[in-house]
Amino acid sequence: MELRRICGWSMLLGLTVLPMLSSAAGKCERLVVTGSPDAPPYLWQDPQHPKRLIGAGADLLQQVAGELGIKIELLYAGKRSQAWDEVRSGRMDMLVDAPLTVSGLESLDYIHPPLLENDYLVWTRKDSALVYNQVQDLRGHPGALSEKARLTPAFGTFAEQQLTLVRTPNLTQAFQKLLLGEVEFVLAGRYSGMAAAQSLSMANDLIARPQPADKPGLFLAVSHDSACNDPWLRGQLAKKMTELSASGLTEAALQRNVERWKLQQQLPASTPKQ
Repeated sequence: MELRRICGWSMLLGLTVLPMLSSAAGKCERLVVTGSPDAPPYLWQDPQHPKRLIGAGADLLQQVAGELGIKIELLYAGKRSQAWDEVRSGRMDMLVDAPLTVSGLESLDYIHPPLLENDYLVWTRKDSALVYNQVQDLRGHPGALSEKARLTPAFGTFAEQQLTLVRTPNLTQAFQKLLLGEVEFVLAGRYSGMAAAQSLSMANDLIARPQPADKPGLFLAVSHDSACNDPWLRGQLAKKMTELSASGLTEAALQRNVERWKLQQQLPASTPKQ
């Protein structure tokens, strides 16, 4: 009788521990991550180590991954479209700065809330007479927007239908048009605009209006085809994103990387490390 009782407890203990062992065995210990290589201060290619990406998004993800015991390799995969293809195919596990799109949902699991929010502000010359309190105030005024801008679908539709916007290859050219008086405003991210204005020595000539015109999120997005895509990972990342959004650490990371980007623009070009 005693032997049967002991055997029964052993079997029950085994059944209890088995799912725990299975869960531990399935835990992903290494993620290969990529993203946009040209979106400072959020993410950009490291000039000293071109195979790596750096920026506020990289710093925050490394912190979160360290707390979860996961090793992160944040690698350059080419321009933005190429980075998306690498993750969609499952060749890389995750995007660190994915905008939420309907097409993206077909191949990616987005982690909520977003890692970062990108406030798009209305930038004008300091002597501008433009009155701006809401986006409708921009109607009838010529503006500029970088082709690399990632707006929410709703605001993108509004801008296309209601606003007069010139698309420029990058934010530098948009700001140059603004200073030359070719446009009255530029739509640019709070921190990307700050980084560009400072690196171009335009900070004393431009002003960002405080009311955001758009507020798209930049999400961690795990490929459907990633071997690491499991409920444990998605749940832990969502928990960490919730904690992060209330911590105040994102603001510090963004400010730090604005200064990092600005410093890199001032340094003389050097031979990158491969």
